[in-house]
Amino acid sequence: MGYTVRQLARLAGISPRTIRYYDEIDLLKPARVSASGYRLYGQAEVDRLQQILFYRALGVELKKIKRLISAPSFDELAALKEHRTKLLAKRRQVDLLIANVEKTIALKEGKITMSDQEKFAAFKQNMITENEEKYGAEIRAEYGDKTIDQANAALKNMTAEQYAQWQQLGKEVLETLKMAMATGEPASPLAQKTADLHRQWLNYAWGHYDKAAHAGLARMYVADPRFTAYYDDQVQPGAAEFLRDAILIYTGVNQ
Repeated sequence: MGYTVRQLARLAGISPRTIRYYDEIDLLKPARVSASGYRLYGQAEVDRLQQILFYRALGVELKKIKRLISAPSFDELAALKEHRTKLLAKRRQVDLLIANVEKTIALKEGKITMSDQEKFAAFKQNMITENEEKYGAEIRAEYGDKTIDQANAALKNMTAEQYAQWQQLGKEVLETLKMAMATGEPASPLAQKTADLHRQWLNYAWGHYDKAAHAGLARMYVADPRFTAYYDDQVQPGAAEFLRDAILIYTGVNQ
């Protein structure tokens, strides 16, 4: 006895097509196939599907999910505890956004006043929380708690105008990086413009500039797959490496 594709899909609240696709990519294979050709799924497959959907809810790509849950070292209980931690963090982020929306509604109804800084506080805190979850351990080990705490405080204290400028600079870095990559030369004027825009973007959070720290961060973009994925996904494959090389030339820190 086991669940058919349709039964398992109904149980999980997803489409039968999704179940079949997971089979095609070897992410969720049936326990067996019946004599009449029906895929049948048992308890182990139900539990595996639950793990897959937990990871999907957290925005993890299917290729990474497959790698994680197929690893011999995969610990289901440890994974569940990690899911709980991340989901609680997500709930805190959503609660902040809800509170911000409610205050904005009260503002529009004339019940309260609200500073421009308060209007963006939830967005900034969400960004800080997400960065800490993804990269916190690595960047704190590299730069120290004091530096990162100061950077987080600087972000929180940005005015609405500063925050908008910082966001725009981030977009310009990515746009210019894409154009610079077309030259194929990290030393080209366009690539060096990208490095300078990146310096300006960093300064909003750092409050000061340090060539060695800039170069160290650029190296981390390539050394850490998560940083690499961010730039390569946002721009194109090889973007993180190209940006690193451009920044190393820009800073003169080549070793």
